[in-house]
Amino acid sequence: MGTRLKLFIAVLFICFFMFPMVFCASNDGKVRIGLKRRKFGQNNRVASKIATKEGISLKNSVEKYQPSANLGDSDDFDIVGLKNYLNAQYFGEIGIGTPPQKFAVIFDTGSSNLWVPSSKCFSVACLLHSKYKSKRSSTYKKNGKSASIKYGTGAISGYFSEDNVKVGDLIVKKQDFIEATREPSLTFVLAQFDGILGLGFKEISVGDAVPVWYNMVDQNLVKEPVFSFWFNRNADEEQGGEIVFGGVDPDHYKGEHTYVPVTKKGYWQFDMGDVLINGSTTGFCSGGCSAIADSGTSLLAGPTTIITQVNHAIGASGVVSEECKAVVAEYGETIIKMLLAKDQPKKICSTLGLCAFDGERGVSMGIESVVDNTTQKSSNGLRDVMCNACEMAVVWAQSQLKEEKTQDQILNYIDGLCEKLPSPMGESVIDCDSLSTLPSISFTIGGKVFELKPEQYVLKVTEGPVTECISGFAALDVPPPRGPLWILGDVFMGSYHTVFDYGNSRVGFAEAA
Repeated sequence: MGTRLKLFIAVLFICFFMFPMVFCASNDGKVRIGLKRRKFGQNNRVASKIATKEGISLKNSVEKYQPSANLGDSDDFDIVGLKNYLNAQYFGEIGIGTPPQKFAVIFDTGSSNLWVPSSKCFSVACLLHSKYKSKRSSTYKKNGKSASIKYGTGAISGYFSEDNVKVGDLIVKKQDFIEATREPSLTFVLAQFDGILGLGFKEISVGDAVPVWYNMVDQNLVKEPVFSFWFNRNADEEQGGEIVFGGVDPDHYKGEHTYVPVTKKGYWQFDMGDVLINGSTTGFCSGGCSAIADSGTSLLAGPTTIITQVNHAIGASGVVSEECKAVVAEYGETIIKMLLAKDQPKKICSTLGLCAFDGERGVSMGIESVVDNTTQKSSNGLRDVMCNACEMAVVWAQSQLKEEKTQDQILNYIDGLCEKLPSPMGESVIDCDSLSTLPSISFTIGGKVFELKPEQYVLKVTEGPVTECISGFAALDVPPPRGPLWILGDVFMGSYHTVFDYGNSRVGFAEAA
């Protein structure tokens, strides 16, 4: 597989991460789920399935994993060695039914349902993954209510069933889950995971199904209503990380956690402050933005306007937008004059005839949002393209005027940003030799600045002697009133140990150890 193709697949999985994992229950009421890291070999998922059918086991590496002494005594337990594709995706194993049928799932704080492929699914993706067989479970109970879920890079549909779910040594009884009968997306064909176990709030649960985590708490399976993530970003180590249900592992963070309250239940959403490039404000979130902590998103996603600034600062090369450059050439000077005349920034583009302002639309793009329950698509017409370019130019010009730059400097800066606009898939490539010279990118959360260094926000994709580096920042635009919205995915959570405190409705971050 060529490096460029691998790079494409890495971007394709922006909304999903995979967890090779193991399980352990300690006597302090906490359940640890270890994540195992392996470099991806020559065999891909299809080859794995073919080999398995031919009687060749690709999961025969079993090792012991020692739990932290700080979590209390625990028996040794087995780890099944699983592949980690591109060193940037994590998945783990659960069991459904009696006896348990094993599935590799993403533990996703950005959704709330559990689903796995059904034996009644004949999509290509289902043929390449483990499928749930209700007839083989003595605890299965029929439900039959139809269900469908749309994610950022794929969709599934099927029907609800009820059965016991085994997570680590915990057995969640009478859990509603979706048997997927259709998985038409390429994402799921290429995926190394079978399904998804959502850890979001019930408010976004399809079919009003009670999430697995809620049932863990209600059935008194955990000591504390808290779970936490640690992702190991060291590619040379076997252990890929862990999830702890019922508490936190003090061995995997430094100092104290900074907690912020959940502002809107559904996703683990909270208020975030300014975004900084080498300590300097970008201005976009100085008045506040919303953010979600999402273990199911690979990269760090934010508004196109500021992501373009970030990618420009770190030298990431995206797709050249002729429409953007055309707007700057024709309207750039006028935009600057209107801003200097104290015209309302949100109405500038409508005044110029490039946008249809409805009184609610802000300076933001109208592209599809992965967090909406229904798909929101902007028009493909030229007017929308020009409107989007104008809105971004207004924000960029504002930030430069605050720094007292000249008109020529501002126009040159905006023109340069146009050249750094990311591709529709979010891909932006960085020169690997420049990492030592790149700036830090920081996020203000709970009054504290959380810094990401180049080695933390750049992902490396290697094929033989060739290595390519991609920006860990991807564009995602969520219009008001829900946006602007940032999604702090595994690029961020890999650097900062994350606690999801369900009992106190808050999220906490501390430097990972």
